[in-house]
Amino acid sequence: MINWERIRELRQEIGAEAFEEVLDLFLEEVEGGLDRVRDDMSASERGELMHFIVGSALNLGFVTLAGLCQAVGRGERAASSAEIRDCYHRSRAEFFANIGSAIAA
Repeated sequence: MINWERIRELRQEIGAEAFEEVLDLFLEEVEGGLDRVRDDMSASERGELMHFIVGSALNLGFVTLAGLCQAVGRGERAASSAEIRDCYHRSRAEFFANIGSAIAA
């Protein structure tokens, strides 16, 4: 679900303090985007929103979420808004459960 190598690289590139800021911004922006996801959105609206989430998710190593949103945005896969949010919440839970050991590695 999480690309830990990406997390370590990003944290090393920008430093621990800036990483915390990036993480907070990521969570705020993605959660805001997920709040706008609706099952009755037009394909173009959904595609634009999925594109935004994909970029943010890849930047912070949330690869499973990025893959799901990319497939949905391209029309390659159908997923309900609840399924997309669930994927985010599972990814977020894994991230916070393992971040300490992952950055120590």
